[in-house]
Amino acid sequence: MRSFKKLLAGTALCMTSALILPVQAADARDEAGKLLFTKGAVPACAICHTLEAAGAAGAVGPSLDELQPDAERVRKALKNGIGVMPAFPLLTEEQIEILTTYVARASRGQ
Repeated sequence: MRSFKKLLAGTALCMTSALILPVQAADARDEAGKLLFTKGAVPACAICHTLEAAGAAGAVGPSLDELQPDAERVRKALKNGIGVMPAFPLLTEEQIEILTTYVARASRGQ
């Protein structure tokens, strides 16, 4: 019976860890995305765009809170530019992925 209780406790611990680790990873990626949005991209997205989750109140570009772009739309804008927004060729693929996921999630209040 003791072995079963230890096994059960170990299984519960593993299951709890499996639930917590993805949340922590998502939080870390959101923080990285917010940092890219506010400071990391050159010029910073926050200069032009409003995004409440990032504390940004830009006045040049559209409000991302209102636009609510999906990740693919953000990715295309970063890679190709759109309207007066320039492309961001210095961002790595990983940075683009982090930023696109962040903007898509943050603008939709998710």
